[in-house]
Amino acid sequence: MMTELLLISHYILIIAIIIFMLASIRMASHSTIAMGLIASSVFSFTVALLLLIVGEMHNIGFYRDISIAIILLGFVGTIAFAAVIRRD
Repeated sequence: MMTELLLISHYILIIAIIIFMLASIRMASHSTIAMGLIASSVFSFTVALLLLIVGEMHNIGFYRDISIAIILLGFVGTIAFAAVIRRD
């Protein structure tokens, strides 16, 4: 009973994360650069979070390492892109 409830909650969380990803794609379509930066950062965070949840559900190897790398590279990429845009 408890494992079924946990599985249902995982699926509800996955659906909520997918909706959040769609919202970040919508944010990226705005004309300002700041909204694009925020959306790309949010999208990389949600991909990493989705990988954590799916990896935990299906016992995928190295899912934590990959999600940490996605979060760090997404953050560094956002900062680097902001620095390049600021110079122009």
